[in-house]
Amino acid sequence: MIQRGLVIVLLLPIVTLIAWQGGWWYTGMVILALGLAAAEYWALFRTGGSRPAGALMVSGVVLLALARAIDAFESSIWLLTLLILLSMIYHLIAYERGRDQAATDFNITLGGILYLGWIGAYFISLRQLPDGMAWLVLVMAGVWSADTGAYLIGSRFGRHALCPRLSPKKTWEGYLAGIFTGILGAALVAYFWSLQVGAGAAVTPLRGALLGLMLGVLPTLGDLGASMVKRQVGVKDSGKLLPGHGGMFDRIDSWLWAVVLGYYLINWLWV
Repeated sequence: MIQRGLVIVLLLPIVTLIAWQGGWWYTGMVILALGLAAAEYWALFRTGGSRPAGALMVSGVVLLALARAIDAFESSIWLLTLLILLSMIYHLIAYERGRDQAATDFNITLGGILYLGWIGAYFISLRQLPDGMAWLVLVMAGVWSADTGAYLIGSRFGRHALCPRLSPKKTWEGYLAGIFTGILGAALVAYFWSLQVGAGAAVTPLRGALLGLMLGVLPTLGDLGASMVKRQVGVKDSGKLLPGHGGMFDRIDSWLWAVVLGYYLINWLWV
């Protein structure tokens, strides 16, 4: 817990400053995080005996995030199509050279590109919305509040396992507490944000509470998804990059769900 706290204290001001700056500084930070997560994802499956295309996966994730920053979704479609075809070509060659599980490897490669590249690029899409910094702060506050509440309450009062096979330490008590703290945290952040001079009328406590509700209910599935991958290959953490947190893939597992869900809720209802 001490290590987790120190990492947060050291990194949070830097990450917040870069996010506030936006532009290519923010894009570079997102690309770095997603690239590291993709490398860990590749290494996890290698540990389990699979052979996904590591260089193609990591470069595909980076390029999809870069394309989203340059022209939103315009070039992302053809780029994703090209990456799918290149992945098939790579694994066809691998099979011809004797890799009998190349079809499974192909699907793992696509999974990394789609999950970490296409979905991960919504970190950029969210920041590009009108009042994007405010929405980004609100989404991250909601999911962080939900994660923290679930961990603190679940570890102390949890008695009923939520998903015993995927994550034995997660409990229904922690999950329900996370929904409450997600609502409360996002609503409070929205309230204090709205008090700023020139903050505008986009972010309100009610909208924050609605976002917090969604971010308390659904992004836990991202955490469980990462657990599924790690349990299948018999690994506890995706890496050791962040003391107390594991690897980058461990750190952004629920955030991936939060940014894409937050983007569409905000875009459909309020932008």
